[in-house]
This record gives sequence, C-alpha cells and structure tokens, in this order.
Amino acid sequence: MARLQWKKYRTIAFISAVVLFYLIIHSQSYEHKAFIFLPKVHPNAPWEFVADFSNMKFLNPTIISFNILKESGNYEHWKYTTEYYEKLSHWPYLPNYSVAHFNVKASPKKDVYFINSVHQTCLFMGYYCLNSESEFKFYHSNSSKGALCEEFVRYECPFILSSFCRREVQYQRNAIMNNLSKKFTGKSTNILS
Repeated sequence: MARLQWKKYRTIAFISAVVLFYLIIHSQSYEHKAFIFLPKVHPNAPWEFVADFSNMKFLNPTIISFNILKESGNYEHWKYTTEYYEKLSHWPYLPNYSVAHFNVKASPKKDVYFINSVHQTCLFMGYYCLNSESEFKFYHSNSSKGALCEEFVRYECPFILSSFCRREVQYQRNAIMNNLSKKFTGKSTNILS
C-alpha cells in the first residue's frame, strides 16, 4: 500500500514538473503599441536619430554594449545587422544577448519614415531564445506641425512570465519614447498607447 502511494506521488510530481516546464518553455505572442508627438520637428530628424544604433544606448538604458555586424544601402533604404547585450530593468542579474536585423526606409516625398526590425533575444547563455519584431514609423501630423513617432512591437514570452515581460517591454519602450522626447523637445512627454 505504501509503495502504491509512493508511485502515485512520483507520477503526480513528474506530471507537475512536465506541465511547469511546458509553461516556462512555451511562448506566446504579445503586442505593445505606443506613440508620441514631437512639436515643430520634421519626421526625418527623430527617424535619423533612432536609425543610428549608436544612439540606442542613450534611448534605451538597458543596453550595455553593441557591435554592428554588417550594413548596406543608402539614405532612402538602409539595412544593417547588430548584436547587442542588455540587462533586464526588472531583473538586472540576467543579461541577454540579441541579434537584430534593421530595415530603414525613407519616403521623403510623402514625409514618412520607417524602421522595421526583427530581434532574436537569447537568455541563459544562448540556450533559450525569443523573437520580437518592431515597426517604428515617423510622419507628419495632419492637424499640426510636428512629427508623430509611432511604434508597434510584437514579442514572444512564456505565458507564465507574461506580466514580467509586459513590464519589461513597457519600461524599455517608454524609456525610448521619453528619451526621444527629451532629445527633441527638452522634456519628457506622455506616452500614448
């Protein structure tokens, strides 16, 4: 009888461990959208600033270092790949490594500028990787003079860590928008999402 109970507890523990492992490993897709308005700024100015990854350390305080791996193109269509290291804002003891591919496009006649990127972020010495993609759009506001800066991010995160990931994404994206506003207006702004 005691042996039967022991097997029952072992089976329950094993099934629980498998379910927990699945919840940690299995990722789902989430979205985040934010935008700011920069008065009296032409859209190409913030676009050029954000497109230059060397400015990302100013915009995103979680980035530790980066290296441009390759680049090609011209002003109206520029592509580059970078690797970067960052620390998480809510858990700085877990650094991660990312490789990102950027596609930077300009349509000067329409005053619309894009930065599209695809990122693979790896944790635990590269054994666990998640994907994300971003579309950053800069354009004129119809109602007043200035630039609208709008970002849409789709990211993967394990379901069990979804609130942690959401806080991390919101922190980073809000920091980028606030620092972009400080750069061009001298003050923080309300981020609309």
